[in-house]
Amino acid sequence: MRLLFCSVLAGAALLAADEPIVNFENIAPQAGLTHEFPNGGKETKRYIIETTGGGVGLIDFDNDGLLDALVTSGEGSTNRLYHNDGGGKFTEITEEAGLTTTGWQKGVCAGDIDNDGFTDLMVTNYGSLGMYRNTGGRRFENVTEQVGLKQTRPRYNSGCAFLDYDRDGFIDLFVANYLAYDAAAAFEPGSNPYCFYRGMAVNCGPRGLDFDSQLLYHNNGDGTFTDVSGEAGVAEHDQNYPLGVLTGDFDNDGWTDIYIACDVTPGILLMNQQDGTFADEALLRGAALDENGKALSGMGVAAADYDNDGWLDIFRTNFSDERDTLYQNIGDGDFEDNTVMAGLGRNTRFVSWGVGFVDVDNDADQDLLLVSGHVFPEVDTLEIDVKAQDRSILFENLDDGTFRDVSEQSGPALIEKTSARGVAFGDIDNDGTIEVLVNNQNASPAIFKASAPAPGNWVLVKLTGKRSNRLAIGAKVRVTTGSKTQYGEVRSGGSYISQSDFRLHFGLGEAETIDKIEIEWPSGANQIEEDVPVNRIIELEEPAGGGS
Repeated sequence: MRLLFCSVLAGAALLAADEPIVNFENIAPQAGLTHEFPNGGKETKRYIIETTGGGVGLIDFDNDGLLDALVTSGEGSTNRLYHNDGGGKFTEITEEAGLTTTGWQKGVCAGDIDNDGFTDLMVTNYGSLGMYRNTGGRRFENVTEQVGLKQTRPRYNSGCAFLDYDRDGFIDLFVANYLAYDAAAAFEPGSNPYCFYRGMAVNCGPRGLDFDSQLLYHNNGDGTFTDVSGEAGVAEHDQNYPLGVLTGDFDNDGWTDIYIACDVTPGILLMNQQDGTFADEALLRGAALDENGKALSGMGVAAADYDNDGWLDIFRTNFSDERDTLYQNIGDGDFEDNTVMAGLGRNTRFVSWGVGFVDVDNDADQDLLLVSGHVFPEVDTLEIDVKAQDRSILFENLDDGTFRDVSEQSGPALIEKTSARGVAFGDIDNDGTIEVLVNNQNASPAIFKASAPAPGNWVLVKLTGKRSNRLAIGAKVRVTTGSKTQYGEVRSGGSYISQSDFRLHFGLGEAETIDKIEIEWPSGANQIEEDVPVNRIIELEEPAGGGS
């Protein structure tokens, strides 16, 4: 273990049970994130391409120890990269970083495709992919065609994630495709039965529009890719409308699986068969439908071991008049819809998108934060409880398998009404309290920051692979303090088409020492660190010999 960088802050006394667990304020204006990001019409949206919005990313592109912010844009502007200058300030560096774009940009995921120690970016969009190689932390170079990721026809690319599905030490790329869309021949609002909402003519789809296939690109070991979608069994899943992509080892067999939240069609759970192929076992394992056997309108997706039983659980956001869904992992990668029993079934008026498990008060339990915004701005003319813009939602984990909604007492940032889409989580100032970056349609982004540091102790774990891929994507970490063991995974993508901090954050409550940190590296190597100090960032490198 090497304490390469640390920021020590004493944990304050833990909050009383009846006090707010956090007070989130939006610091984006004073931080310098003031640009508006267009995504179609504000009062009405003519086509579905305007509705799905864009993602965000929190990455340290220049390896200075501070998370920089990427926000994707719809047609009429450009994606923007903001450099973290420290002290809560960002400077926009899009042009000098080589990230100026046009068209309908959608999702973002990150990874080190050539294991050179610098984080590269994948940006999905309508029409094509954008693979941006990081050139030494100075700028990005568009290498999409050179590395074999040029698409032969226009695609509605949505969520993406890098993963090392064959454990060869090089990250591969999975890309979801929402639907087959032809901008030149798109249906007009009200032109068929799938173009109405509560009797009102709206943009058409996804029902009534053609499906498309999903994509898996294998890393050839030199940062170039080969399309293996067919032989890997991924391309055959072409009867869904996929949006959010989540990776994780859901059955704890050491091989990374893929979950995909799909709109108005069953979810997809691609279980890794350990031979270069995947099989969709979502229906078999209880993660395709809700408890009543209904296909929901999935958008964002997140995973965490919310009940600390050693198995990754899945949470998925859905459309209004539906419950968001908590799939509890009951062992071996089998799931049950535990939404109602966990206290998460009450907010059915929201159309929710980006989501993440995050310990906002560092009490050693994973809370749950999600953002919202309707796809039909016209809904406001109906004067019903469903609104075009709405607040965010924060559920406090009560450490007994249930949650409670604390949104309205958790600060002004959460109750501000927007049409939000992508959301990413990370500690932008390295003080042990997580911030939240949000992409708002036709508005400037938001950064939710707690007005005071979280009261509990904490640790941030940053991993560097040696035999494994450099960013340790797919690594599993267990942190034990006293009788409690928390579990986390390093992942690319997730939330709603967004990229969060690769460093794993663990709240520790009142624990003054970490008894044990256990790392299972993607290579299969295992490492144990004992008696680890709290309230700091700990950097760990994979043992060269395969163990500690």
